[in-house]
Amino acid sequence: MRGIPLVVDLDGTLIRSDILIESGLAYLKAMPHRFYEPLLWLTRGGKSVLKARLADATNVDVTVLPYDATVLEWLKAERDAGRSLVLATASHERYALAISTHLGLFDQTFASHDGLNLSSHKKREKLVAEYGEQGFDYAGNSHDDVEVWRSAERAYVVNPGNGVERAARKIGNVERVIESRPPAAKAWAKSLRLHQWLKNLLIFVPLLAAHKLSSPESVFAALLAFFTFGLCASSVYLLNDLLDLEDDRHHPVKRKRPLASGALPLTGGLWLIPVLLVGAFAAAWIFLPWRFSVVLLGYYALTLAYSMFLKRQVIIDVVVLAMLYTIRIIAGTAAVGVHLTFWLLAFSMFIFLSLALVKRYAELHSLKARGLVKTRGRGYDASDLPLISSLGTASGYLAVLVLALYIQDAKTASLYRHPQVIWLACPLLLYWVSRTWIIAHRGSMHDDPIVFAARDRISLAIVTLCGLVFWAAT
Repeated sequence: MRGIPLVVDLDGTLIRSDILIESGLAYLKAMPHRFYEPLLWLTRGGKSVLKARLADATNVDVTVLPYDATVLEWLKAERDAGRSLVLATASHERYALAISTHLGLFDQTFASHDGLNLSSHKKREKLVAEYGEQGFDYAGNSHDDVEVWRSAERAYVVNPGNGVERAARKIGNVERVIESRPPAAKAWAKSLRLHQWLKNLLIFVPLLAAHKLSSPESVFAALLAFFTFGLCASSVYLLNDLLDLEDDRHHPVKRKRPLASGALPLTGGLWLIPVLLVGAFAAAWIFLPWRFSVVLLGYYALTLAYSMFLKRQVIIDVVVLAMLYTIRIIAGTAAVGVHLTFWLLAFSMFIFLSLALVKRYAELHSLKARGLVKTRGRGYDASDLPLISSLGTASGYLAVLVLALYIQDAKTASLYRHPQVIWLACPLLLYWVSRTWIIAHRGSMHDDPIVFAARDRISLAIVTLCGLVFWAAT
């Protein structure tokens, strides 16, 4: 057993990812205006040409790829025992050689190049020509590897896809099955960011502001809009995570995201994005007013622009984030059929701009604490902290000023019997904004201030007190 080499597949076996998809996403992020070119490469030259062109056009950092720790530990033990290790992959040779050099485990590397896609029977033919029939052991994970196992002495099945283990066992040479994947259900919930659906509660704000909570039709429309917006938002989160794979892997917290860490397959994210998106727009078009569909389309277009380009632009990124929060309120007015007031729009823009700046401040503070200066995928550096702090606190206080001016508006008297009671909400909000920024300044703020507020008892108490204030004013 020690005398014959152990040949290891790359995609899905050594790494919990796929180099072709990784390079394709890197290309799309770098050159979104030329998204069609990979399709031309594929149709004109096949997979080998596609892989070669993507390898020339991209630069995936192999040092942060999601290597399977269980497989690596096993390979190192085999290497220490004197076993010869070989990397054989359908990925392009540029990345295969870079990975081989980075790990320092393999004696030989076989990979695809322009004119040869080294997968399935072609990989088997290459290995048989090199080592002979049953002259090697092979570790793989997919249906393409079944052909290789037919010519291997022993088969090692790593995190197999549906039906792969059964097909491998029919050959009769399975030595070991390695299962190291984390539970999928929890990973999917995290990747869809269901906790971020809390932001969609903003859809109910126009319903509350217009005092239409007693209308069953309006409440049902708001509920449907909430779930529709959630589906659309989850599809955007998936897309954003796919485009930010490398940046997330360099982040101390974001590297644990399911797609970046390899807990979920990239293909799963790719097919789920259109499913969620089509479901969201179909439900919106069938069950809600057409204006809501227009707002939802605007939200998706803006988030797409944010993911592809705008998030790397200083200040523009936080303004866009504030707009994305405010669009949820606009969506609520479209779903329920109420008028969007100037005061509500102004208050939301200022308060959410403050929260967006809190988010950036927390990221930069963490960056500075790690001894770094420049952010990856963003246009800020650590020296911007004082300016971001001043802009954020000013924006938060302006939101409170808008609320104070709203109390004096003539139309407010028609909605509340005692509008002067609303003044009690002003010191509560001033305290909350100030406390939020102090927490951020001390480096204790969560990456997402909305998540922080949802978990913070004092924030929840202030929201409750503000609700009571508005109820008393009616």
